[in-house]
Amino acid sequence: MSDRMTKKILQDICKQHKLYLTPSLNDTLYLHYKGFDRLENLEEYTGLKCLWLECNGLTKIENLEALTELRCLYLQLNLINRIENLESLQKLDSLNLSNNYVKTIENLSCLKVLNTLQIAHNKLETVEDIQHLQECPSISVLDLSHNNLSDPNIVTILETMPNLHVLNLMGNQVIKKIANYRKTLTVRLKQLTYLDDRPVFPKNRACAEAWAVGGLEAEKAEREKWETRERKKIQDSIDALAAIRQKAEEKRTQKYVEERDAGAKHGNEGAADTLKGTSANSGNSDGNYSTSEIPNLSEHQETQGKTEKFGNEHFDAHDDVITLLTDRGHNTDFPSGRIPLRIQECARQSNSYKCSDYNRKIDDPPREKTASVRAVVPELAEYAEIKQIKHDTPEKLRLHVCMY
Repeated sequence: MSDRMTKKILQDICKQHKLYLTPSLNDTLYLHYKGFDRLENLEEYTGLKCLWLECNGLTKIENLEALTELRCLYLQLNLINRIENLESLQKLDSLNLSNNYVKTIENLSCLKVLNTLQIAHNKLETVEDIQHLQECPSISVLDLSHNNLSDPNIVTILETMPNLHVLNLMGNQVIKKIANYRKTLTVRLKQLTYLDDRPVFPKNRACAEAWAVGGLEAEKAEREKWETRERKKIQDSIDALAAIRQKAEEKRTQKYVEERDAGAKHGNEGAADTLKGTSANSGNSDGNYSTSEIPNLSEHQETQGKTEKFGNEHFDAHDDVITLLTDRGHNTDFPSGRIPLRIQECARQSNSYKCSDYNRKIDDPPREKTASVRAVVPELAEYAEIKQIKHDTPEKLRLHVCMY
């Protein structure tokens, strides 16, 4: 690639970075690490806001007059030895000239909104080399690290910068020549919030100012005061958190009590309804039956009547059979040897207890009689051939069952 910054090369770079082929439409242009030794052919890039020119072979700042919208200009790692030709960049906010060969800070007062100046690793040595900073009140971030500054009076120049918040002097001999370097700069640079590699906290500033007034004892007292306040702040935070947790716990407890009381209330109402229903049922037991209970009562009476009728009929039949067998002795109409043994036994024992199992009260539960009937069913099947018993009298008794 040629060392010349031609229009064709610029267009190829735009294609490479997928930028607009129309120069004025681009707001960023990446020209770093290209080996250019001269700035040129940038007149058409009027819309640029950020221009990357780092790590080239540039020796001079030039041909930037058309870039009136430029905010950031990165010229680090070049061969520039003088700050110049920046007057047209009235909107420039950040200028990086680190790792060049600049010996004096100059021609920056025209940049009214310049906020950040990075000029580390250059050739700055004396107070006069940085004196022009007094004319740049807008600078807030200043990097002068790794130069050859050794005169403690540079602090006087830095004091005149009203908006200086960030300062880096690391790598300069002046650090070793300023007694209590960090405290001194903290006290003298009132707006400083970041010095070298770490911030300047309000506590640090208060302790430094106490040290400047009353020495180490005043600094110690001020530090203890700040630590007490910090401990109190932490304790207040803990107490506030505990109060929040306690309030939440009380709220949960209150909710639980309310739910419990509500449940108890509903339970009492249910119990009252149950008692009321029981009383109504008791009233019905005295003769006032509800409409739904009348069918059940009628059914019970009908079942009881059927049970009594069944028992009477079968008790009478049993007594007749026993009487018949007793009167006739062995003269029966049963074929020889065909009289059921159970009937004979029942006849022999009739005088002693008369099948006492049937002398139970009629109001016994029907389930017992039903069980007895079921027990005799197999014998009925066994002696199904016995159909009837003939009597001397005209009456005929049909044997249904002999139960005991």
